[in-house]
Amino acid sequence: MSTASALGKRRTPVRPARILLHVFLAGTALAWLAPLLWAVFSALRPYSETSAKGYVSWPDTLNFDNFRHAFQQSDMLHYFGNTLIIAVPAVLLTLFLSSMVAFYVSRFDFRLNLALLLVFTAGNLLPQQVIITPLYRLYLLTDLPGITASGKLYDSALGLVLIHVAFQSGFCAFVLSNYMRSLPHELTEAALVDGASVWRLYWQITLPLCKPAMAALATLLSIWIYNDFFWALVLISTGENMPITSALNNLSGQYFTDPNLVAAGALLTAIPTLIVYFVLQRQFVSGLTLGSNKG
Repeated sequence: MSTASALGKRRTPVRPARILLHVFLAGTALAWLAPLLWAVFSALRPYSETSAKGYVSWPDTLNFDNFRHAFQQSDMLHYFGNTLIIAVPAVLLTLFLSSMVAFYVSRFDFRLNLALLLVFTAGNLLPQQVIITPLYRLYLLTDLPGITASGKLYDSALGLVLIHVAFQSGFCAFVLSNYMRSLPHELTEAALVDGASVWRLYWQITLPLCKPAMAALATLLSIWIYNDFFWALVLISTGENMPITSALNNLSGQYFTDPNLVAAGALLTAIPTLIVYFVLQRQFVSGLTLGSNKG
């Protein structure tokens, strides 16, 4: 028997530190998944059973009736449409504007480029709750006849789109500017020598190279804007105009609330975000890990 084969058959001892690490990771994953698993368990049980036996009990029946009732009672298709009207333009407009800022800051040298980037990113440091009162009054006083149904930014999809663009553009500009700085300057220099305009440098040369970063940001923005509850609650007053996250209140009655029904509605609401993530999963991971192996 050769030395190599003897070493191959020799078992590597498992270190206690590695066992503790796996136990810690498994416990952390379980702690994160426990609320979700509990919501699924509750949504599959009828309220009559949980009210009689309690939630910590063995189920007699498991069915999808709560999901069907939640979908019908809350009119989810209508509110899904409202959310798409808000989320899709907000994501596209945020990526477009932030990519233009990032291109200007990263590909051109001038004295105030760093200060300009700091101005955009400083908005992320401001708590959103601080500007509720001035923004609420601004939206009530802003007249946009012919653009929104009420003529005001308040209680309109356009108002939510603008506030999401304002708060998310700073983060996206910061990420994209760092990404664009890693691109070789020889590409833009060669295009300038060939007579390309600044718009062509941005649209046809730089932006296609930023697809991984744009896909990662699009995934994050879609999830963040879709799951927003705060601004939809503050700036939307009409029930018909609410996005899906705020419309879950339709499942809560004035005197009685079925927690199992609300859990089913929340799980249905989370499905589109899962679809977005799985569709853009490869681009999202490549956008986050691109450049990690560079020395």
